Amino acid sequence: MMAGLDAQDWLSVWLTVKLATLSTIILLLLGTPLAWWLARGDTIPRSIIGSIVALPLVLPPTVLGFYLLVTLGPNGAAGSFWEGIGGPRLVFSFPGLVIGSVIYSLPFVVQPIQNAFEAIGQRPMDVAATLRAGPIDRFFTVAIPLARPGFITAATLGFAHTVGEFGMVMMIGGNIPGRTRVISIAIYDSVESLDYVHAHYLSAGMLAFSFIALSIVQFVNKKSARARV
Repeated sequence: MMAGLDAQDWLSVWLTVKLATLSTIILLLLGTPLAWWLARGDTIPRSIIGSIVALPLVLPPTVLGFYLLVTLGPNGAAGSFWEGIGGPRLVFSFPGLVIGSVIYSLPFVVQPIQNAFEAIGQRPMDVAATLRAGPIDRFFTVAIPLARPGFITAATLGFAHTVGEFGMVMMIGGNIPGRTRVISIAIYDSVESLDYVHAHYLSAGMLAFSFIALSIVQFVNKKSARARV
């Protein structure tokens, strides 16, 4: 076991990895068709939806977390409906964190994939159409393979961004060990209790992870740029 980390810390690490993995999978499933639709033209509806998707880039996490807390709470529209049909309470729970993470990290997944689709252009799709490939066939056999670098960047950024969440997680999930206490919350707890050594161990791990994630994105982008030359 790494020096300075106890069982609760490793539980926070596992919870963080679990949250980031599940959120990234959902983001890729939801974000891919959305990115494809946004990349297919420049209309007013697409501009509006694109702006909504990009909101978390400029909106403070606590603001987004507050509105999610109100919406998903037992007195909110979504929360009351969900609990009314027998669903478990969403706020201060892991499922609530997943919903918040998906919304908060959406632009970090949609935008790289959208940029990759736009970079493909229309010509490969037209060529595939002349070979009698249908729209769905063209999407899965032409668009997605050519946009692979965008998917790698999106998955890396989505995962890393979810790992680093704090404000939104604190607002909607609180600090419940084993349920919502992720690494960022554990670091905050350590600093608040003046246990800087403990905070250092956790922060150093986050720093190393962030550096590796950014290195992967840089490598994929450079490799993709060389392939286009």
